Amino acid sequence: MKSFYRLLLLGLGFIGLFILLNYQTNISNKINHVRNRASNMFAESSKKSVKPIEDEVVICVVACGDNRLDESLTMLKSALIFSKRPLRFIVISDYELIPAFHEKLTEWKQIVNKTFDFVVRPVTFPDISDVTMWRKLFKPCAAQRLFLPTVLNDTDAILYVDTDTLFLTPPEVIWDEFKKMNNVQLAALSPEHEDPNTGWYNRFAKHPYYGKLGVNSGVMLMNLTRMREFKWTQYVIPIHKEYQLKITWGDQDIINIIFHYHPEKLYVYSCRYNYRPDHCMYMSVCSEAEKDGALVLHGSRGTFHSEKQPPFKAIYTAMQEYKLNTDPYENLLMPMRNYLTLDDRSNCGKVWKVFFIQPELHLGRKNVSIE
Repeated sequence: MKSFYRLLLLGLGFIGLFILLNYQTNISNKINHVRNRASNMFAESSKKSVKPIEDEVVICVVACGDNRLDESLTMLKSALIFSKRPLRFIVISDYELIPAFHEKLTEWKQIVNKTFDFVVRPVTFPDISDVTMWRKLFKPCAAQRLFLPTVLNDTDAILYVDTDTLFLTPPEVIWDEFKKMNNVQLAALSPEHEDPNTGWYNRFAKHPYYGKLGVNSGVMLMNLTRMREFKWTQYVIPIHKEYQLKITWGDQDIINIIFHYHPEKLYVYSCRYNYRPDHCMYMSVCSEAEKDGALVLHGSRGTFHSEKQPPFKAIYTAMQEYKLNTDPYENLLMPMRNYLTLDDRSNCGKVWKVFFIQPELHLGRKNVSIE
């Protein structure tokens, strides 16, 4: 009788082992299928976007995690809505997201009466680095931007934006700041703060940073050719090794450290180019935006998806709901205005015109007024 039970247990053990191995094989096959499909899509899109077009604006975004897919697509949609020049999108993402990006951007090419091309490629880090650590630094894959001069070695220049940004003006307005750079500047950024009383770097940073208040890396013009000549990526790993226990904001802190030691390499543009909740959540501190409107909206602190500062969510919601190739006046500008003018007693709500001046300028009709 004992022998029977031993044989029974042994048989059940073999069956369980077989099921486990088969399950792992199926999972592995599915992962390989996704990666192979993504690799094929990357190879296909790469062939289409090798030669730059004259006056083309190149926008790059890095997106990892399902929650970044919709944000990134909404940002790319905003660029298409306002742009009057040819665009090229470089999307760098997890393998799992590549098919979704490829399918949506291919769909847009068929319905949008604008010239744009795209390439979607997987996240890659140098072999000499700790890939797992870099992927998790601050936010998933955000550190990829530190290695873009190497990763995009056939690209001259890009406008890099975080996923939680929206264009409120033609992207070429930001792109044309390249023309204002001198012959040694290799990137452009906005200040992290305008008011030293609320500044983070000047009050809390335990590492070097650019200037008096530091810079924010959410909207970054990158002359990749000059960055390669500067040997940018050779600074990144040693700086992280030295300051890894002192940095809080990951890749942004490393960028600040580099420009602290090489301030002549950075061109600084105003808060209009990277308008964030920090510019209005306590008091309005971006006077240029109050006068002429924000150019790029940066929904940091999750403000596109929360009720903390309603104007940020209002603009994002209107942009997300808008369907390309429909009337932007009726289906985007008017919803923006309606959402913005809802009862809102937040500090950012007090300067809601900051969010509307530029869209009204580019999408409005003569009978629309912001008064």
